[in-house]
Amino acid sequence: MRTPLVIGNWKMNGTLASARALASDVAAALPQLAGVEMAVCPPFVHVPAVAAALSGSALALGAQNLCEFEPGAYTGEVAAEMLLELGVRWVLVGHSERRALFGDSNERVLAKLRRAVACGLTPVLCVGETLAERQAGHTETVVDAQLDAVLNASDAEALLPALVVAYEPVWAIGTGETASPEQAQDVHRYIRARLAARAPTLAAQMRLLYGGSVKASNAQALFAMPDIDGGLIGGAALKAEEFIAIGLAARARLAA
Repeated sequence: MRTPLVIGNWKMNGTLASARALASDVAAALPQLAGVEMAVCPPFVHVPAVAAALSGSALALGAQNLCEFEPGAYTGEVAAEMLLELGVRWVLVGHSERRALFGDSNERVLAKLRRAVACGLTPVLCVGETLAERQAGHTETVVDAQLDAVLNASDAEALLPALVVAYEPVWAIGTGETASPEQAQDVHRYIRARLAARAPTLAAQMRLLYGGSVKASNAQALFAMPDIDGGLIGGAALKAEEFIAIGLAARARLAA
């Protein structure tokens, strides 16, 4: 059984006070979530405060992005080494908003993955299609291209064991629309099959997350699917009670 993993992506939300309070509230609930790995990814400016709030807690700290370069003259960027100093363990790479709004190409995503792995961070590789791509029947083509950037890399054997993959249908992010459990499972099964073609043992062990308007009300049905090992949670992660309920839904997977 792969250990369930639930990561909250706070995006560009919250104040310093609300970030501290949210992190503390979730951390206090962890005894209810034994067996589930939980993490939160606050905005960069709130990472130090959240790190302090999580001190002594098993709630892991993540970041929403990183620079693909070593520390240097890159105004406005944040280096992997800086994140590590603050206690960050996880980092999102290739989130759909980074791809669509900030030009993160598959090549740049690969460079960020390499940087994260080289520095000891665990990257969460985000893949997924837009509504137009789904309607055109191109889901697998889009996901293939995003995965192939890593699978076909010269150093793929070093990168693949270090990462988690999150499938996030772009059409279901922040829209209130959610892929049905069966739709989500179809893509997760496809991703695992693609990975298995390269490394069967690794594919069986790798955790695949679903990210697309996951809520307490639909989490258990999604997490009951055999290839969905947890979630990358957006808006619902901004409410401690909702995020904890999603963690409990992931815990129910252990008893299934």
